[in-house]
Amino acid sequence: MLATPPDFDVLIVGAGISGIGMAAHLEMHCPGRTYGIVEMRDNLGGTWDLFKYPGIRSDSDMHTLGFVFEPWKHEKTIADAPAIMDYLNTIVDERDIRQHIRYQHKVISADWHSGDARWHVTVETADGTQKPMTANFLYLASGYYDYDEPYDAGFEHSEFAGQVIHPQFWPEDLDYTGKKVVVIGSGATAVTIVPSMADKAEHVTMLQRTPTWMFARPAKDRLANFLRKILPEETAYKITRWKNIKMQDFAFKQARKNPDRVKNALHKQITKLMGKDYDLTDFTPPYDPWDQRLCLVPDDDLFNAMKADKASVVTGKISRFVKSGIELQNGETLDADIIITATGLKLAIAGKIAVSQDGQPVDFSERFYYKGCMFSNLPNLAVVFGYLNASWTLRADINSAYVCRLLNEMKAKGTEIATPVLPADHNLEEDDIFDFSSGYIQRGKHIMPRNAVAYPWRLNQEYVSDRKIMASEPVQDGILAFSNPGTNAQLPDEQLEAAE
Repeated sequence: MLATPPDFDVLIVGAGISGIGMAAHLEMHCPGRTYGIVEMRDNLGGTWDLFKYPGIRSDSDMHTLGFVFEPWKHEKTIADAPAIMDYLNTIVDERDIRQHIRYQHKVISADWHSGDARWHVTVETADGTQKPMTANFLYLASGYYDYDEPYDAGFEHSEFAGQVIHPQFWPEDLDYTGKKVVVIGSGATAVTIVPSMADKAEHVTMLQRTPTWMFARPAKDRLANFLRKILPEETAYKITRWKNIKMQDFAFKQARKNPDRVKNALHKQITKLMGKDYDLTDFTPPYDPWDQRLCLVPDDDLFNAMKADKASVVTGKISRFVKSGIELQNGETLDADIIITATGLKLAIAGKIAVSQDGQPVDFSERFYYKGCMFSNLPNLAVVFGYLNASWTLRADINSAYVCRLLNEMKAKGTEIATPVLPADHNLEEDDIFDFSSGYIQRGKHIMPRNAVAYPWRLNQEYVSDRKIMASEPVQDGILAFSNPGTNAQLPDEQLEAAE
């Protein structure tokens, strides 16, 4: 044991869903470990506190976007941001987590020191002061996108007479009553904003370069609400959660196996809502369902706004911004008082923190994922990158539980360091880390870690199998090496030989 302990056993970066989940798991499974949470903003919640655009809501059901340990009790399973914030605040208060959060603490750099088995972290506070922190284990719960800078689609809008707004920096005092609004984009953000603004705006047009596959479902889960009436809260939650996990998995695999059947089902649903003679061109993408994430339309809100002639969808390419709005390449002009550029996010790895190892910069694009949680040859660091084909929190839960198992294994062995060891001559067969064609994914792939075909050196997209592996297979797997400062990291079989 080191003479001087670090400031924390575990330092969690980010107080959003992933960070709060990790803290809760530590409270449950590692009660003797000290931990701190540093959050660069002035409130917890991450995405759910940052975005302020009208109607902001989950695009996954809250029985899977919620945590495995905390039942979702609201009536709506497709929840708005205030309900999600209420859920998170309840968790941090009931589990005594709030006292561990330090707001307006932005992590600038983190350097692993082998000599004292700890991360030396530099944080910057609100007044620009930088101060050091140390931790034995670093857990990056900083999300997947750049909080400071959204994706810039390169629109030149100086000629436009109205307002241009990006959803990531929404002005809370924006008055759009009686205004003509054009929302550029066709992803989850645009599909949320359009019907939410339609009630006050004169008209809202969703301008898309390419259509998106959409599916409608009720915001309330009738089975979940029925089960809550007749069963204990936790039992009802577990049943609904597992039902939704299996349905997500089935729908994804059906889309990959029988894409035409899924296309027909999605089109049939829209035709039922819009009428049998409705032209489906604007809802027919040039790719298969789940080549990109499907867009959720809760309670048919987008289609209802279209039927009421309060919203419309236009497919076309932008030629230029003009004084009155947007001119398309086909010569059509869309008049607007407000233009919203819902053109996507910008991927960021490790929260844009300058991570280094004994003073040498870490290039994550040169490291392999280990169990979708850690990285090759990088000690005592874990991260969360949620599922693309299911809810983010499913991965956050299993990664948090796994790290707790790892910390307890280290304690039992009396070791300070755990490293996923990948030899230089590994000859791993590489796989595409993301088999998704979404723009934000493709733009950011060059910064992402590497992915092997075979487990454990990959970021999997199979929650059910991941959960089983992470929860039941031994932590000491012949790959993870345990050591202390001043000793060589040894794999389990080498440690056994040394003991003999």
